Order: sequence, then C-alpha cells, then structure tokens
Amino acid sequence: MLPTTKYTESHMHKATKVNKLAAKVQLCVKMEETFLWDIWVEEALTKLESLKLMRSLRPIHLPLPNVVTDRCSFNSGSIANSSSNLDRDFRFFDGPQKWDRASVEANISEATFRKWLHDIPSAGDDNEVESGRDGKLKKLIVFSGNDYLGLSLHPTVIDAASKAPWEHGMGPRGSALICGYTSYHRLLESSLADLKRKEDCLLCPTGFSANMAFMTAVGSVSLLIAGTKPSKDDKVAIFSDALNHASIIDGIRLAEKQGSAVTFVYRHCDMSHLDALLSNCSMKKRVVITDSLFSMDGDFAPMTELAKLRKKHGFLLVIDDAHATFVCGKTGGGAAEKFDCETCVDICIGTLSKAAGCHGGFIACSKKWKLLIQSRGRSFIFSTSAPVPVAAAAHAAVVVATNESWRRQAILNRVQEFRALTGIPVVSHIISIVVGSEDKALQASRHLLKLGFHITAIRPPTVSPNSCRLRITLSAAHTKDDLIKLTSALSQCISFKEVEACSPSCYSKL
Repeated sequence: MLPTTKYTESHMHKATKVNKLAAKVQLCVKMEETFLWDIWVEEALTKLESLKLMRSLRPIHLPLPNVVTDRCSFNSGSIANSSSNLDRDFRFFDGPQKWDRASVEANISEATFRKWLHDIPSAGDDNEVESGRDGKLKKLIVFSGNDYLGLSLHPTVIDAASKAPWEHGMGPRGSALICGYTSYHRLLESSLADLKRKEDCLLCPTGFSANMAFMTAVGSVSLLIAGTKPSKDDKVAIFSDALNHASIIDGIRLAEKQGSAVTFVYRHCDMSHLDALLSNCSMKKRVVITDSLFSMDGDFAPMTELAKLRKKHGFLLVIDDAHATFVCGKTGGGAAEKFDCETCVDICIGTLSKAAGCHGGFIACSKKWKLLIQSRGRSFIFSTSAPVPVAAAAHAAVVVATNESWRRQAILNRVQEFRALTGIPVVSHIISIVVGSEDKALQASRHLLKLGFHITAIRPPTVSPNSCRLRITLSAAHTKDDLIKLTSALSQCISFKEVEACSPSCYSKL
C-alpha cells in the first residue's frame, strides 16, 4: 500500500500544481482587461529593489497650524462649517464675495494697451514704466485666464499661504526625495487622492512635469523587466489623442528616446480609429492617454467610450484632467466623475495652477505606480519640491473647492447663458471660436481689447495654421451681465449663425 500511497500523494501534488497553474493562467487572462499592468509594475519595482534603485519619500514633520487668521476685510458673508477636524478653521462662503471679482479683472498700462493694439513686441517692462510715470491704467475683464473657480483670491487660500511661511519659512530645503517633502505635501497628496478616488497621489512641481514624469516612468517598465533593450513586442505601446497637450507629447518623446516605447496617434476623439489601432497591435503593454477636456477646443474626451474600449482591449487608461479637476463632477472630481467612470480611469494627472488657483501638478494613482514614478520619473526626481506655503494654499483650495459647490454651478450657469445668448452649442467653460488666419484672430482680439475684454488670439504653434482662434474661458466670478456685454462685442466681429452651422469652426466678419 505504501508505494500506492506515495504515488497517490505525488499525483495529487502534481494535480494541485497543475490546477494552481491553470487558475493562474485563467486569472492572467481575466487580468488582461487591464490589471496585467499591476503585474508588470510589480516586476519593475522588484527589479528596482534588486538594483537598489527604489526611491522613498519620508515626510519631514511640520506641525499643521490653524490655517485661518482673523482679518476684518474678510469677515463679511455667510460661513459654512467644515466637518473635518483638519480644516475646522477653514472658512467657506455660500455665494460670491467682493474679492471674487478681482480674479476676472486686470489692469494694464497705456503703453501695454497701445503695443497690444499694434502688435508691437514687448519685454514686459511697460507696466512699470508707464505706471511709475502717470499711473494711467486700463481695466479689462479677463476672459482668457484659467482661474476657473476664482480661488486665487479666496481668503481661506490666502490665509493658508500667508501663515505657513511665518511658522515654517518658505522652503523647501531640497527635492522631494531628499528633504523637501513635508507633512504639508503629504496632506495635499491625501486630499487629492480622496478627490480622485485613488489609492494615493504624487505631487510634482507643475502639471507639465507630472505628465513628463509619468511618461518616462511608464516607458521604463519594459526596460526594467527586460533588463536590456526590449524587443518590439515587449515595448510599451502608447496611444495618444492627436490633440493632446504638449506636456504629454514631450513626455512620449522622452519615452521613445529611451528605446522602450512606440507611439500610435489616433484621430481626435475618434474611437473607431483607436479601436482599429488597438486591434492591430501585437504589443501587450498598452497605454491610452488623453486630455479629458481639451484646452484649445473645449470638448471632452469620449470618456464612456474609452471605458468600454478599456474593458475590451485591457489597456491602461490615463487622463490629463487639468481643465476639468474641481470644475466638473458633483464634488469637483473632474471629467471621470462627471461621466461616472472613475473606476475605469487608472491614472489621473492634473494641475493645481488652474481651478485651484495655486501652483503645482499631481498624479493620482495606486501606491505601486507612485513608487515607480518617484523612482523613475526624471522631472519629479530632479526638481525641487513645491514651497511649503504653496502646498498649504493648495490643500486649502482643494477643501474650499470641494465645499463651495456653488462655484461649479455658477460656471455651469455661465455656459448655459453663453449658449442661449449666441446659439453656439458649447459644452464646457472653455469656448473655442476658430476664425482662421492669424490676421483675423488678431483683429478680433484687438477689437475686443478696445471694448475692455482680455481675450488673446491663439496662433501657431499652439494650434495648426489657419485654425487660429479666440479662446474664451468662463469663471465662477463672471456674471450674466459680463456675458451680455461680451457677446454683444463678439457679435460685431463674429457671425454666431455661421458658428452654429459650422461648429466647431466659425468665420470672422473682419
């Protein structure tokens, strides 16, 4: 019986191993739906650890102070109470206050005004010279900024920024991987991770550097796993929308320079084209990256369709949510929240220099991805960390943006009002009016300048030739009266009927 028992035990052991292997294969097949990336990132991290190249963040503790101080100039207005202990001293308001208006107003000198009208190059010293001489300034309503919620002048944000240097100095004292990462930076990362419904978040000096850091890190995966220059099929396939931001494009170029990535550009928001490219691609490590809201066109990426393709092809879905973060979605979570597909977005890249009214960039992701990016993302590794007051102000802005939901509603109202006043079927707070040639765009911009509106002409290389445009951005601080005046001025140089008929392009009357 003994030999039979041994044989049976051995047979059972082998059968168990076969079953486990089969289960693992089935799991991998299932994980093809995107989570093979988790395995690849783990392999890359294991390689980094074996080479002793893993980099760590170790926060330097700076006591988090009470952020808001009493300022008589900000005592008016109703204040909402926060439920969080960390931001119990933050002040929130249930409607526009007097300081909001300043975020959409600008003064320029007579010299700057004249040079702008005649397209004379300037070194930027006009304001200083002119203002110092006679103090004559022209006030403009700004319809070209990115301070979408008007938070750059919010008292809670200002108080956070002004109190931090008195208690801790400006900082930082180095890069994030040396001694520039503090408890303020960690608090900001945590708040952004919560906003984006992600496991963690990595702060970067700017939104531009965030895209650069991610692309170089994702390109390093195949290099680390292969241990040498990977074969074509082992490289990372990056699928990029034709109108993606320059920071994405430059990051992809760096990844290509590493010899670890191949790029496929799909027609703008064309999911049929993307589907075809993915179907014909033999490479397993696939990444689709897109702006969520395109800054020069004002249209959203087809988030729902991207989510369906992700399930079909198993790629890593990455969005640059720079222009939708804090503005879109019930809580300001961005485009993914707006289109109810947060779980389908694997990595969300964003900025704090637009709707947050502050400065810096971030990558909301898993802890594994964070470890990889902070160890391989060159623009993160070799940059000085954000100053402590900036991190404190940005955290305050995140909290305010989340709590003051009326700001998002105000922007939505302005979008609807612009649509009603012009008949142009705009879908977001970024309105792109294409006028064609540079001369036409400059003439339209000058016309609006004369009438008191700050709207710059967007020209090559930002946009392609003969697609020059007026880029109008709406803010929570704008009023309906502002829009009535703006659309009246626009109607003198733009045919709204032609815009409606030929959307998204239009033709100039000039």
